[in-house]
Amino acid sequence: MPVPWFLLSLALGRNPVVLSLERVVGPQDTARCSPGLSCHLWDGDVLCLPGSLVSAPGPVLVPTRLQTELVLRCHEETDCDLCVRVAVHLAVQGYWEDPEDEEKFRRAADPELEEPRNASLQAHIVLSFQAYPTAHCVLLEVQVPAALVQPGQSVGSVVFDCFEAALGAEVQIWSYTQPRYQKELNLTQQLPALPWLNVSADGEDVRLVLDVSEEQRFGLSLYWNQVQGPIKPWWHSNLTGPQTITLNHTDLVPCLCIQVWPLEPDSVRTSICPFREDPRAHRNLWRAARLQLLPPLEWRLDAPCSLPAEATLCWQPLDGGPCLSLVPPLPRENVTVNKVLEFPLLKGHPNVCVQVSTWEKLQLQECLWADSLGPRKDDMLLVETRGPQDNSSLCALEPSGCTPLLSRASTRAARLGEQLLQDVQSGQCLQLWDNDLGALWACPMDKYIHQRWALVWLACLLLAAVLFLLLLLKMSRVKAAARSRAALLLYSADDASFERLVGALASALCQLPLRVAVDLWSRRDLSAQGALAWFHAQRRQTLQEGGVVVLLFSPGAVALCREWLQDATSAPRAHDPHDAFAASLSCVLPDFLQGRAPGRYVGAYFDKLLPADAVPALFRSVPVFSLPSQLPDFLGTLQGSAAPRPRRLAERAEQVSRALQPALESCFRPPGAPGTGRGMGPEAGDRT
Repeated sequence: MPVPWFLLSLALGRNPVVLSLERVVGPQDTARCSPGLSCHLWDGDVLCLPGSLVSAPGPVLVPTRLQTELVLRCHEETDCDLCVRVAVHLAVQGYWEDPEDEEKFRRAADPELEEPRNASLQAHIVLSFQAYPTAHCVLLEVQVPAALVQPGQSVGSVVFDCFEAALGAEVQIWSYTQPRYQKELNLTQQLPALPWLNVSADGEDVRLVLDVSEEQRFGLSLYWNQVQGPIKPWWHSNLTGPQTITLNHTDLVPCLCIQVWPLEPDSVRTSICPFREDPRAHRNLWRAARLQLLPPLEWRLDAPCSLPAEATLCWQPLDGGPCLSLVPPLPRENVTVNKVLEFPLLKGHPNVCVQVSTWEKLQLQECLWADSLGPRKDDMLLVETRGPQDNSSLCALEPSGCTPLLSRASTRAARLGEQLLQDVQSGQCLQLWDNDLGALWACPMDKYIHQRWALVWLACLLLAAVLFLLLLLKMSRVKAAARSRAALLLYSADDASFERLVGALASALCQLPLRVAVDLWSRRDLSAQGALAWFHAQRRQTLQEGGVVVLLFSPGAVALCREWLQDATSAPRAHDPHDAFAASLSCVLPDFLQGRAPGRYVGAYFDKLLPADAVPALFRSVPVFSLPSQLPDFLGTLQGSAAPRPRRLAERAEQVSRALQPALESCFRPPGAPGTGRGMGPEAGDRT
């Protein structure tokens, strides 16, 4: 049914250029050529089959450019249809392969010949026109005189009147020759739409505004215009009067089209597809797409619109990482949506997946055969390549590439190359694909993993044993450190206050820690064993354990030493049977006289009780410390290798100094003052 004139006026009236559209009278299609050319329009439609490209035998006439113009085809004064006029510009392409053929062609066109022949170049030009829901093809025959045939030069154009189309329609036009010597030309054009249908943005959403009179009844349909497959209606309603319809932005997809028509018999429907270039629509399309893998070897991509994407097979390793592309892939062409397709495999495998991607990025990947084939396996995929004369080679597909089995690479496949080759030859591998060019094999790696884990466990056990031995060694050292170093304290019991001072020093040294032995705490053993025997036993034990003997000098001790040094051959005078210092001199002096004292003995004195030069020179072969001024050095020497850091050592020296202070003060009180009685305080231990 022709479009009423008032509708065309509504659609085109606002454009002053369109107002002066040329009118074509009559229903017949026509063709005309530019001067110098001759053309003929074949009757009836022709099949729209471009055919394959062929090589030109010489100069040929080909279309180079398409140009369109809107005209009106009118049946009556006010009864016109919108029509698309197409102009095809032509040029000569190619050269003569044989110069003699070119010469014959030129001579046949020479006007000076007695009987010139009408030599010309002829071409069949196909125009294909598509505007949903119709498609139409016509055939134009064009002849160019030989005089105008110059390779690479334009020769003119042919104009076709015309292809009818609906308001708001999108038209696509192709042009090519029969036979086809080059890629077809194409042109897409959007025709004017009715002004009362407007698509506008409303924030994130979209509004469809239909501005018609209150009495006007019309139909509105939203549908998915799929290139592959029939139209899929989405929403339809019959409406009256002006309407505003809001679409959620999540409903937009590139193929969502709007169709409007008056509710009249044989009315013309106007369709527009305004979201083809909308980025939101393309994002929504991929969100709506669903890739399904159907057992045993089929798959399907469900989507509301056609997708400009490619599908490939890939191998997903068990340990993750990227999915490795397989050879052969699926055909690299646009995916057909909503259609069940088959994989070119002999058998399925849970590690085989399908990827759908665009030229920009990977969009979808699915490995959904787990329901029937179980979870992914730690299998190695081998690619067999077959050459001439039954020559073949095998490589393993790994993230770094396809590794030859018998190579020296440091990958798992290279290390197990010979074993994997034997597995293929013995039939232990699953063949996934096979043709004349090669094959794909999936080889289980479980047995090699068990061997590897056995070695790993053995290595772990060895490592654990070594760590256990190291731990025992460390614990023994810790125990030794915890046991601390032994120190034997020798002193002369000058008076009760000095004994209290020695007891305070011994108690403080025990907190370092040091294991201190002093006769002050062993009077029962002294009585039972005797001073000399007790000293010999304590000295032997201390030195065997790597300890040290501390000679604590006092005025009484210095006097005893000088007495022994002045008359070493005479018999010693009688002393207190509990005085271990007097008893020990018979063993201590030989160690110093014979040079065995360094490393075994340490000397010390209290600087307020004895001047530094009072210590006999013989005993200065070992370190002699003044207390409490040299306490840090004294404590460090006593602890030896177990001594803490200087800061910690200074803190301990401060603690010892504070513990000694009350006893030091009691040593300098006048005779008969409180606290000067003979005794050793609570630290004295067993004194019976």
